[in-house]
Amino acid sequence: MAEQAPGVEQLMEMFQKLWNPMAFPLPSMFQPTLDPAEVEKRIADLQVVKNWLEMNLNLLQMSIKTLEMQKSALDTLHETARAASRSGHADQ
Repeated sequence: MAEQAPGVEQLMEMFQKLWNPMAFPLPSMFQPTLDPAEVEKRIADLQVVKNWLEMNLNLLQMSIKTLEMQKSALDTLHETARAASRSGHADQ
């Protein structure tokens, strides 16, 4: 049996997945939302997501800075140990 060509609904679903992979409720191109309350609700929902993402970004940046400081401290400690080792060998 031959495969059927994808229908309009399947194409729209595919485009929805491409344009909106997280499946946030977005109005379709052909049926825009006309209710101002619904638009305000969607704006509020997206603001919550934006704030959550910004918080996670800030936590990630703090983690990176902490690891960079830890690496710098360890590098300094190792360099100090090497310098002490070299000066100890030179005195003998």
